[in-house]
Amino acid sequence: MKTPEERFVSTVNVGEKGQIVIPKQVRDMFGICPGDTLLLLADKKDGIAIVNNERYLDFANAIFEAQKRKTGEDTDDGDKN
Repeated sequence: MKTPEERFVSTVNVGEKGQIVIPKQVRDMFGICPGDTLLLLADKKDGIAIVNNERYLDFANAIFEAQKRKTGEDTDDGDKN
């Protein structure tokens, strides 16, 4: 059975220092380059996921900005009393 182009299945070895090598085909698929920062998510039950850090940083920044706006609104309401 052929794996679709948007998917990749492989095994990786863990080195003595706990490092793994991301296969070239996967690096190419996701545009991962030397020096990029990836986010590792781990759950003892569900396993490990390695994701692009930029998307999660954008998401986190959006949350922080929403909190700032909400805090600003709350502060304005409090000033009226």
